[in-house]
Parts: sequence; C-alpha cells; structure tokens
Amino acid sequence: MGDIVLASKITHVPSIWLSLQEGKHHGIRRPAEEALAEVGRRARARQVDTFVIADTHWLNSSGFHLNGKARHEALYASHELPHFIQGLRYSYPGDPELAALIGEEITAGGQKALVHDIPELGLEYGTLVPMHIMNSDEPKIRVLPIGCNMYSTVEENLRVGEAIARAARRSGRRVGFLASGSLSHQFPTNALTSQYLNRISADFNAQMDHTVLAMWREGRTEEFLELLPDYNERCRGEGAMADTGMLFGILGGTAYHGRGEQLCDYFPSTGTGQVVVDFSVQLAA
Repeated sequence: MGDIVLASKITHVPSIWLSLQEGKHHGIRRPAEEALAEVGRRARARQVDTFVIADTHWLNSSGFHLNGKARHEALYASHELPHFIQGLRYSYPGDPELAALIGEEITAGGQKALVHDIPELGLEYGTLVPMHIMNSDEPKIRVLPIGCNMYSTVEENLRVGEAIARAARRSGRRVGFLASGSLSHQFPTNALTSQYLNRISADFNAQMDHTVLAMWREGRTEEFLELLPDYNERCRGEGAMADTGMLFGILGGTAYHGRGEQLCDYFPSTGTGQVVVDFSVQLAA
C-alpha cells in the first residue's frame, strides 16, 4: 500500500540558482539551499519513490495538468529570467502510472484532470531548482509535476490534494509532496526590481507571512484555512496559492493537527516572502 510519507512547502526562487553559481551572488541563499537539501535527505531516509511537485511556475488556465512523461530530460533556460537561469541540464525519471491514478482521482472528485505524455513538454524552474539540490544523487527519485490553475479556488485545491493522497494510497508508491511556491508574492514595480533582491514589497505582507508561519508551527490548521482565501487575495498569492491548498488537502484539511517544522529562516526575495517548512505526516494504518 502506498502513502504520502513527506509533505513540504518549499521555495524555488531563481536567486537560489544564482547562489549556486560562481560570481557576486554566490552563497546569498545558502540557508535555503541547506533547507532544500535537508528535505531531500529526509525524502531518501523515508524511501520516497516519487516526488509529486505542485509547481506554481507551471500555471494553467483550465483544469489540472500533470506531466506524466516516463522521462524528463532537456537543457533549460528560463523564459522569464534567462539572465538568471540558463544552461540547466536535467534528467529525471517520471511516473506515468502515478500520474494516471492522480488523474483518475481528480476526475472522480468532480474536477477536470489532464495527464500528458508530450515529448516537448519540459519542466519549469519551480520543479528544476529544488530538484537540482534535492534529487541529484543516484538513483534519482521519480519526478511528477502538477501544474497550478491560476483561477482555482481554495476548495478546489484542497480536493485536488485529497485526490493526490487517494492516488498515492492506491499506487503502492511512497510519495513525497512538494508545494513549490512563495508565501506572499507581491513584486516591486519594474523600475525598482533591482533594489528589492533582499527586500519584501510591503510590511503588511511580511507580517502576514510570519502570522501564517506561526499558525503552521503551532498546528492551527483550521484557523489557517479560514484565513487562506483572504491571505491569497491580499498578499498576491503565487498561482492562487494552489500548491498550499493541495498541501493541506493532502494533510487532511481541518482534520490535520500536525505541525510544520521551519527548516530555514523566512527571507524576502525580489519583494516576495520565502521559506522551507516540512510538515509532520500521519501514515495510513
């Protein structure tokens, strides 16, 4: 019987890639690098077979999409920030079988799921930056990205998370779920962008991010889920905070009483709020 054996909220900001490269930005995101590496170590210790990654940089406008290729392999440059991320070569095994099961369960829950095996469909940096740090050892863990619908509701994403958990239990896989996206996500205006590499766009956003992190650390899930729609709207949620909704659907929604372990200090990046938090999981009996 399969299960969700790891569930984490992670960062994927491009400045992490810069931090890994030689040059003036080398090491600027070292705490985030170390936190992602720790999630990777935990995944291997828990014998994760497949990473299911809710990638808020793979944005969909209709339905919920899964990249179900058997192999993900290409040379990547970011279309958004080619001066930040280029020359990123990747090769990971995929998981078509689990993709199909998740698609079935999302559909059974009353929503539209599309599972793709398209040679030209590559990975986005919301998957690639974390995987470069977390999944470099051999044998590599399977990678299954799910896109985030930018017009989805909190309730829809909670149900998608529930569907992912049901599919994991059916699959026989030990699944590590990664909610890859920011906390607040308000960018500065274009003229000011270069001044905000290590700054938050608004004090209100930082205060809200810290409030949410306290809720997670203290296990106040019901209170957080009541807040989530307003938090998403007022703090410019990345990809409708779909990754976070899926994460809490996987964990059990308001029935979840576990806590999040913050693995690095909260940090701003180009106006946005970033962190890595690993949540305790309750394995099925």
